[in-house]
Amino acid sequence: MSGSARAKSKTLTAWIAFLGGVLGLHRFYLRGWRDPIGWLHWPPALLGAWGLWRMDHYGQDDRLAWLLIPLFGLALVAGAAAALHAGLMPDARWDARHRPDGPASTSGWPVVFAVIGALMVGATVLMATIAFSAQRFFEYQTEPVPQAQSAP
Repeated sequence: MSGSARAKSKTLTAWIAFLGGVLGLHRFYLRGWRDPIGWLHWPPALLGAWGLWRMDHYGQDDRLAWLLIPLFGLALVAGAAAALHAGLMPDARWDARHRPDGPASTSGWPVVFAVIGALMVGATVLMATIAFSAQRFFEYQTEPVPQAQSAP
């Protein structure tokens, strides 16, 4: 087990992944601040947030925003997937991995609610990201190509 030797809560991990997985907070909880994978969550989340800001300020026709917004959606989906992974892991396997010397964990309703929320939000965001990306792609494919003007 890397990181801190303290026993980690499955319930807390599932909720952190659901609410803060977009920034990799669940990885920092489990493995500490030096986890490189946790830090890899930040660039797509921040670039996607910048894309949302650009669309808010420059409108829907901003092509850079069109490219950046799906990054935020995929970062949200990654957090939801991490919550599902933690929440659905069998207790015995969780204990072997994250609580080797601690008391046995017992999953209850809070983990179930985190998994349900992650499934609902993750599936919705994934479908919205795919729909947004496909719509923008086909809109730009059907735009007329500007014609070069001939000199008089």
